[in-house]
Amino acid sequence: MNGLITSKMLSPLGLILALFVLSVVVPDTEAGKVRIKDIADFHDTQVSDLIGYGLVIGLDGTGDGSGSEFTRRSLANMMERLGLTVDANQVKVKNIAAVMVTAKLTSAFDAGATFDVTVSSIGDASSLQGGTLLLTPLSTPDGVVRATAQGAVSIGGFNVQVDDGNRIVNNYTLVGRVPSGARVTRPLAAANGSSQLITLALRSPDQVTAYRVAATINRVYGTTAIAQDAASVQLSIPDSLNYPTLRPKFLAEVGQLRIQPDMAAKVVINERTGTIVAGQHVTIAPVAIAHGTITVSIQSRPVISQPGAFSGGETVVTRDPSISVEQELARVVELKESVYLSDVASALNRIGATPRDIVAIFQAMKEAGALRAELVII
Repeated sequence: MNGLITSKMLSPLGLILALFVLSVVVPDTEAGKVRIKDIADFHDTQVSDLIGYGLVIGLDGTGDGSGSEFTRRSLANMMERLGLTVDANQVKVKNIAAVMVTAKLTSAFDAGATFDVTVSSIGDASSLQGGTLLLTPLSTPDGVVRATAQGAVSIGGFNVQVDDGNRIVNNYTLVGRVPSGARVTRPLAAANGSSQLITLALRSPDQVTAYRVAATINRVYGTTAIAQDAASVQLSIPDSLNYPTLRPKFLAEVGQLRIQPDMAAKVVINERTGTIVAGQHVTIAPVAIAHGTITVSIQSRPVISQPGAFSGGETVVTRDPSISVEQELARVVELKESVYLSDVASALNRIGATPRDIVAIFQAMKEAGALRAELVII
């Protein structure tokens, strides 16, 4: 079976293991290799977060309510800068929403370059559908304004109020994007732009992967790369390639080199959705699993207490609780040492485990030392 699980095998678990990566040993072939640029970043390019506060106008009554004072004051201040004095307490903002505008800026963008921004409501608006972001300065964490943003907001959904109490909502409508809505006014300076030393930062630090990246680069270009630690590889550009015309070509070719990344044995569990994702190196030690459920049912019956005739008392209603306990017989399965998670899935299939049961079983296996992997719960 080679670790593959068919849909028929997993019918009871189909909604549980939404994304179950099976433990199949992948050989070191081109099929399992990826480009260096897909797992690492060149740190000769500087990246900075941008943030700004702005207003989205043109909403169809779905903007902030009268209680959003900061929206009213922002509108009044903007109108005053445009030469019109208005009383902030008299401003209606049902067609306006206060938003935070966020984006990332890299030193690869020159002045005048455009990029997308994300717009997120911070008031009590119900939808940003159909809105337009007014001119918003975007600054880096040091307070320097490096871009401005403006344009139509795209939310990729809708929020329609049919009548009182009835609403049709498609996707999330309080966060949207302004495609190419930001323009660079003050570019970032590149880091180490003229240096021969560049750091390759792995997005998922791993000592073996870092070693393979350095070894692959050295095999093609000679001794130019050193794995400093699990997260970074120091790349030295050869003198013959450190010219303005050859340097970009060299970095581009390095990014296209393919390596076989390694990964730690890890099982990730999302308790909210019952999703379990396991990597290929997860192994199971011999273990026995007993699974059963205990159902406690508590019911309450009304009991009417009637006073005697001419006693002057009142009729009282009390509750008589009754408790019953049902214990399901435990189903025991034995797992031999295996490198295929399909064996585990088949065992859980046989005992009819529910999403919450599977989470508890994996946690118990980890505590027992039978799960040879890191257990991550998100």
